Amino acid sequence: MSSDTLNDRLALAVEQGRVPDLHGVVAVRHGQVILEHYGEGEDFKLNEPLGRVRFTPDTLHDLRSITKSVVGLLYGIALADGEVPEPREPLLRHFPEYSDLLQDPRRAALTVEHALTMTLGLEWDESAPYTSTANSEIAMELSPDRFRYVLEQRIVEEPGTKWSYCGGASALVARLIAKGTGRALEDYARTRLFEPLGITRFEWSSGEDGTAMAAAGLRLTPRDLLAIGRLVLEGGGDVVPSSWLKTALHPHVRIAEDLHYGYHWYSGDTWKGGSGNGGQVIYVAPALDLVVAITGGQYNTRDRSMTSIVLEEVILEGIRS
Repeated sequence: MSSDTLNDRLALAVEQGRVPDLHGVVAVRHGQVILEHYGEGEDFKLNEPLGRVRFTPDTLHDLRSITKSVVGLLYGIALADGEVPEPREPLLRHFPEYSDLLQDPRRAALTVEHALTMTLGLEWDESAPYTSTANSEIAMELSPDRFRYVLEQRIVEEPGTKWSYCGGASALVARLIAKGTGRALEDYARTRLFEPLGITRFEWSSGEDGTAMAAAGLRLTPRDLLAIGRLVLEGGGDVVPSSWLKTALHPHVRIAEDLHYGYHWYSGDTWKGGSGNGGQVIYVAPALDLVVAITGGQYNTRDRSMTSIVLEEVILEGIRS
C-alpha cells in the first residue's frame, strides 16, 4: 500500500460525488502521513454560519463532541496532580452549592465515574437538532445554571447500569477540572495539553455564561486533532498519564454489540476514538499503528456515509489491498 493508492481511492470518491461534505482528512501510519486532503463547503461554528470555506491545513474546524474526549484527557492530567476527585468519589460532594439535591438517595449516590462513563441515569435527550431547545444539551447551555440543570434532572435509570449520551455529563466533568485547578478549562487545556503537543492555535466556544462548552465547543485543525490521536496511540507520553489512558480507553459500559464506552472515549474491537456531529472523527487503531482525523459538514443529520467511505473504503481497505 502506498500513499498514492489512498490518494487515488479518495480522488475517485470525490470525483464520483460520494463525499461532498468532506472538509479534511489526515491519516498517519507508522509515523508517516499516508493521506491528507482538504475540501471545500459550507461550514458552521456551532450554529453560526461561516459561509463557503476552502479548507487548508491551517483552517480551524468544529470538533463538536470530540471535545468530550479531550475533556476526558484533561481530567486524567488533573487527577495525576491531585486536583480533581477520584472517579469513585461521590459527585455531589464536590458540588456543595447544590446540597438540596442530596435529599434523593439515588442522586446522592452518583459518582464522578457515572459522569465519565455517561451512566448517570438522568432524563436526557439529544435526539432533537442541536438548534432546538428540545435538545437537552442546548437547553443546558441556555439555562441560568448549567450545572444545576444537569444535576437536578429526573433519574430514570439506575445510575451506573446503562449508557445514555449526555453532554451534561461532560459539563460536570469540566466543572470539576475548573474547580480543582482554579483555572478556566480552555486555559488549563492550553498549557497542559495543547502546548506540549505543539498546538498553538485553537478556539473554544463558550455558552451564555462565558464558560467553555465542554460538550462541543472546541475548534482545532485536522493536523492538531491528529496530534491528540497520536498521543493516545503512543500511550500518553509525558502529557497524559499512561495509567489514566489505559483506564479511560477501557470498555466500561456496553453501547452496542461491538461498541463500548470508557471515560469519554469510544472503544471498538480494534480501535479507540471519538466522534462529533457533522462527521468529525478521531480514530486510533493500535494494531495497525494508524491514526485518522476527519472533519466534515454533515451537521444535524444521521448520515454517516461520508466518514464510512473515507475510513472504511478509502483508508482501511486501501491498507489491506
